[in-house]
Amino acid sequence: MNKDVIYIEPEDDITDIITKIENSKEKIVALVPPKKAGVFRSIVNIKLITKAGASAEKTIVLVTTDPSIIKLAAATRLPVTKNLQSAPVIPEVDGVEPIESTSTEDIMENGDSSESETASDNAEQAEDEDKEAAESDDDTKENGAGNASEDKDADTDAKSDKKAKKQKSTAKNPLIAWMQNHKKLIIFGGISLVLLIVLLIWMFVIAPAVTVTVGIRTTSANFSENISLTSNLSDENTSEGKFYYEEEKIESKKEVEFTATGKKNVGEKARGEMVVYAYLDAKGAVGIKAGAAFTTGGLTYTANSDVQLVWDGKISNCENPNDEVTSGHFQCLISGKVAVTATGSGESYNIPATPVSDWDNNAGVFSYNATPMTGGTDKTVTIVQQSDVDAALEKIKDTSEATNKEKLFDKISDDSFIVEASFKQTVGDAVSTPAVGEEVGEDGKAKLSVVTTDSVLVLDETKVEEFIAEKAKLADSYKIYSMNDPFVENFAKVDDNNYAGKLKTSFVAGPKVTENDVIDIIKGKGLGTAQHDLKDVTGVSSIRIDTSYPWVMHIPSNPERITVIIDIEE
Repeated sequence: MNKDVIYIEPEDDITDIITKIENSKEKIVALVPPKKAGVFRSIVNIKLITKAGASAEKTIVLVTTDPSIIKLAAATRLPVTKNLQSAPVIPEVDGVEPIESTSTEDIMENGDSSESETASDNAEQAEDEDKEAAESDDDTKENGAGNASEDKDADTDAKSDKKAKKQKSTAKNPLIAWMQNHKKLIIFGGISLVLLIVLLIWMFVIAPAVTVTVGIRTTSANFSENISLTSNLSDENTSEGKFYYEEEKIESKKEVEFTATGKKNVGEKARGEMVVYAYLDAKGAVGIKAGAAFTTGGLTYTANSDVQLVWDGKISNCENPNDEVTSGHFQCLISGKVAVTATGSGESYNIPATPVSDWDNNAGVFSYNATPMTGGTDKTVTIVQQSDVDAALEKIKDTSEATNKEKLFDKISDDSFIVEASFKQTVGDAVSTPAVGEEVGEDGKAKLSVVTTDSVLVLDETKVEEFIAEKAKLADSYKIYSMNDPFVENFAKVDDNNYAGKLKTSFVAGPKVTENDVIDIIKGKGLGTAQHDLKDVTGVSSIRIDTSYPWVMHIPSNPERITVIIDIEE
C-alpha cells in the first residue's frame, strides 16, 4: 500500500500539520519531524495528531528516534518507526500508561464551552504535565548528571502546551478555523474583488465614450463680387470691397551651368601697307585716322595710327600745271603709305599685292595694297555667344519660378489671403562667366547667375471671409459650413498703388448647429433620449451614435468623452 511522506518544517504549527494530514490522499501518512521540533514534545499536540488521523481514516506513523517523542507516542499508542524502510510499531515504554483514544475527543470537540469542560481540560493538562515532569526527572537520573538537551526540550514542551491551548480555543470557533484553513482562498478572493471593482470603474466611468454624427441639410451657392486693393491703409473700406494690401517678397540668386557653342578664330592677324592717294588742290591734304577701314580683295583692314597726306611739291605730280600753277588752282597727286592690320584673325587675310584699288566716293580717295598682307594664322576656340546666355536664362526662369513661388507662399502666415493672380517674378541682369565673346575652358562649360525677386499681394483673410459672409446675405439662423478657397480673377493694375479684380468662390450654408450645441443637448442622457432630443433641432436630418463598447448605454456627462461630427448633406 502506498504511503504519503510529510516532512514537517520547524516553523509548522499543529494546525499546519493537521491540515497536511487532512489534505493527504494516501491512507498511510508518515510524519518526519525536524530536529528539536517543539510541536511534537507536547502530549496535547500528539493527541491532536492522533485524533486527526482517526477522523480522516488515515494511519499516522511518526518517523523518529527521539526518546521524548517516542514516549509521547507510546502514551497515545501512535505507531513509530526509525526510518521509512522499517516497519512501524507501537512503542512500549516502562512507566508510561497508554491513554485511551477517547480522551482526545474533549480536545477536538466544537460544542459550547462550559466552565466544567474548561476545568476538566485544565486538570487533564496539568496531570499530563506532571507525568512528563516526573518522566523527565527519571530520565535525568538515568542518563547521568545534567542533560542540557532534555531541559531545553521540557521548556519547548511548555511553550507548545500554551500554543495548544490557543489552538483549542480556535478550534471551537468554526469561522476562525475555516479562515485559517482557507487563507489562500481568502487572499485570492480579496484580490479578485479589488480587480472586479477596478474593472467596473473602468467599464462604466473611464471607458465609456461616444461619437455622435449629426447630418445637417445644407445648400451650395456661388459668390462673385468686384473688389479693389489699395496700399493706403486709411483708404480701406471692406464693407464696400476695398481692401488694404501688403506685398510679400522673396529674393534669391540662381546659378546654372551651360555649354558654350560659339566659335572664334583667335589666331594672329595679317598685317601690311595700303597705298593711299588722291587728286586734290595742291594746297589740300588728306587725313587718315587710326582705325580707318580699307577694303582690298574683299577683306577689310584698319589703319594702325593717324596719317596726314600732303602734296610733295613736285609739279610732275600735278595735272595741267602750266595753266593752273600760275593761278594756284590745279589738281596734284597727294599720296602716302598707311600701315594696316586685318580686322579678323586667320590665314584668309594673307593676300598678295594687288594694283586693284577701290574708290571711296565720299572721301575721293584711291587705295590698294602695293605689298602682300602677311602674318595671319588660324586658331579656333569655343566662346560664349549671346544665344547660349539666352537659353540658360530661360532655363533659370522655368526652374526658379515654381520653386520660389512655393517658398514665398510658405513664408506667408496662415491668417493671410494670398492674391495668387498678383504673383510676379522679376529677373535681374544675367551675368555670364566667361562673358559673351570670351573663350571658355577645355570642357566648354560656362556659368550664368541671376538674382530673381518674387512678389505677391496679401490681404487679411478674416476680413475677406467677413466680406463674403456679409455679401452672401444669410439669415441669422444660418451659417457657412464650408467654403472653397476664394480667388481673384481679372486682376489688373489701376495705378502704382491700386489694383482691381473680382473675388470669387463657392460655399455650403445651412442652419446653425455647433458641436457645443449638440453636447449640451445629449450629455448624461440615455442613447434613445439623446437621439429623440437631437431630432427636434432645426436642420438636423440624421443622427448616428457610436459607442466605444457594447455595454455603454448612456452618453457620458464629461464633454471630453463626447466626439461630435457635423456631416454636411448638400
